[in-house]
Amino acid sequence: MRKTLILSISIMFILAICSLIHSKQLPVQAIEDSIGLEQKLNNLIHSEPDLKGALTGISVRNAATGEILYSQMGETRLKPASNLKLFTAAAALSILGADYTFQTEILTDGEVKKNILSGNLYVRGKGDPTLLKANFDQMAKDIKSLGIIEIKGDLIGDDTWYDDVRYSRDMNWSDETYYYGAQISALTVSPDEDFDAGTVIVEVKPGTEIGKEPSIDLQPTTEYVEIINHAKTVGSDEEKTITIERIHGTNTIIVEGTIPEKAKSKKEWIAVWEPTHFALELFKQTLEENGIQVDGSQRFAATPMNASILKSYQSKPLSELLIPFMKLSNNVHGEVLVKEMGRVVKGEGSWEKGLEVLASELSELGVRTNTIELRDGSGISHINLVPPNEITSLLFAVQKERWFNHFLHSLPVSGAPERMIGGTLRNRMLNSPAQWQVRAKTGSIASVSSLSGYVDTKSGERLIFSIILNNLLNDAKGKLIEDKIALVLAEQ
Repeated sequence: MRKTLILSISIMFILAICSLIHSKQLPVQAIEDSIGLEQKLNNLIHSEPDLKGALTGISVRNAATGEILYSQMGETRLKPASNLKLFTAAAALSILGADYTFQTEILTDGEVKKNILSGNLYVRGKGDPTLLKANFDQMAKDIKSLGIIEIKGDLIGDDTWYDDVRYSRDMNWSDETYYYGAQISALTVSPDEDFDAGTVIVEVKPGTEIGKEPSIDLQPTTEYVEIINHAKTVGSDEEKTITIERIHGTNTIIVEGTIPEKAKSKKEWIAVWEPTHFALELFKQTLEENGIQVDGSQRFAATPMNASILKSYQSKPLSELLIPFMKLSNNVHGEVLVKEMGRVVKGEGSWEKGLEVLASELSELGVRTNTIELRDGSGISHINLVPPNEITSLLFAVQKERWFNHFLHSLPVSGAPERMIGGTLRNRMLNSPAQWQVRAKTGSIASVSSLSGYVDTKSGERLIFSIILNNLLNDAKGKLIEDKIALVLAEQ
């Protein structure tokens, strides 16, 4: 009996030791894997000549636990470029909700009798960046369906849902004429379904013969902008040198250079000066196209309290707006969302209040806001500062949110050819183990390149990563380096 008891105790002791040894092996293996990853990333960073003299920030976390597996300048504040949009999108989903829509209203302070509206017609914008000329057509048809064919009053644009500050405070002079630097207004219109609000598309095509001016198409068709054509059609063996630029402070667009007779067209998205004025001018044009006469003038004012709503229109939900916002990195959407959060939470559609709301919500999502600098909602400012570890902290935290699938779905997918799936990653990591495995937000401003998101590895795990490269002499080279890092992660 005593021997049996001793034998039983001995077996239990041996099993306990074996169990202890086995339990110690798992973290040892994890450490070995981490060391392997650290060595690979360090070797890659040190072998890249384009990173000499640059600032290289990298943070990698285990998506299941949040554990930091690799950190290179992970606590250093760096310019994130459009990776800042990750913060804006997460906060907007949390505050506004995936089903949130923007409103546009048609109102009047008059009465309709015998097909005549005696009074003013108001167009009140509430931030919708997805309004198209086609939406204005529908509004005109709806107004006509109410029996209105003449307006004996003024056509008034109301953009007071937001303040009248058109640019974020660090906008570069050189950016403001292009789509990525377009002015922000609560009443604005987009030329196509990329929804670059406050812009027009200028397309230059070869002329009918050598020496002739090229033809120029404008979308939407409008007289709000003036096109001055100084370009020339040249022989097929000559270069395409077309430039399309707007003169600052005006809506005069100059087209210069040469286009070969059989060349493809050249397109530019050009920001208009004063998007509210553009939207109202386009709306008046649309009313006239639909047989509605406006007797009064066009002006801009807040809608009076006694005005009655004739029609109200809703945008697509935020969950759908996030697709062009994040996939195509739409700066206007980022700034609109900041102003909208300010308006909804604090009653003021301004960058000041919106950024306060953004910072507060990021804190709720676990971001240490005392170590970041927020200047806008798009990342275009060179004064925005974010440590890579704070981006991966956010990307870890949002996984538990009910809206996470909308957030994840909005991110570009590496090597996915469809434009609204692959987005800004559709031509990257092609024919590599990282193709289709990376969902991440790209970023690029002068001397800065960034990529942050999720990668599914060869071993079946998911990693969270943030790569922020600053002080690059050639920011295009940063994309190649980011892809190499993503490939290392995908092969884990």
